Amino acid sequence: MQLQEIPRVKNITKEDFVARYVKPQKPVVIQELTKEWGAYEKWHLNYIDHIAGDKTVPLYDDRPVSHEDGFNEPHAKMKMHEYIKLLETEPTSYRIFLYNLMKEVPALQKDFEWPDIGLKLVKQLPMLFFGGKNSKVFMHFDIDYSNILHFHFHGKKQCIILPPDQTRYMYKIPHSLISREDIDFDHPDYDKWPALKKAKGYIANLEHGEMLYMPEGYWHYMKYLTPGFSMSLRAFPRKPLNLAKAAYNVLIMRHFDNFMRRQKGQDWIDYKNEQAIIKTHRELGIQT
Repeated sequence: MQLQEIPRVKNITKEDFVARYVKPQKPVVIQELTKEWGAYEKWHLNYIDHIAGDKTVPLYDDRPVSHEDGFNEPHAKMKMHEYIKLLETEPTSYRIFLYNLMKEVPALQKDFEWPDIGLKLVKQLPMLFFGGKNSKVFMHFDIDYSNILHFHFHGKKQCIILPPDQTRYMYKIPHSLISREDIDFDHPDYDKWPALKKAKGYIANLEHGEMLYMPEGYWHYMKYLTPGFSMSLRAFPRKPLNLAKAAYNVLIMRHFDNFMRRQKGQDWIDYKNEQAIIKTHRELGIQT
């Protein structure tokens, strides 16, 4: 893939952020947006353990999608204290994904401020994400096409993101939000996945307290370089077409996919995986 570094700024005004990044739908890393937050000093794994160690959390790993799995259904559950101990002692593929810990532990809401940055953020949906060293979040885009402010804490995280116009190269699984799960996006095999050679996107390594702006509908692949966690704040899509796509995904697509899994089982998953290759190569005129 053809990846360029995401631009970085220390701080930015609301007007410049909207004009330079939101309107043209370009990503940016803002390095010091969280410097005045309590979270900047406090949000490390030991603090989360102290304040939320008794909470039972849903865990996901990197196993391929199965027809037996429900939509975003966790693979395991564990006490937060046990999970953080696991993160700190050994590599693990277990991640916390889309967990509203703010609702479970309201005290965390006092540690950050809703940034006045020109986006109308959805205040019911601050989500936390945790991962161990080298754990990966599969390449996907979000079901609601939100504009995302993605803040990282405790350690380092690598983010590879691609705009929606690169979907034709991504081996997208039909009736889903993901690429083929057997693609290694750290070291793509271009003989097996030739379309990826044409994909153009961005890359950034986030440090503690930094924020990545991901415009609506962007593909993203995340890799935890060290144990750590992130928080995403969301704003509904500004483009009417993306709002319509979000409504379709939420109201129709995911329910249809779950229905077909129940009806056809693993055959449905296998069919979709085959179609991802067939449709991608046919559209691009790639002979295989």
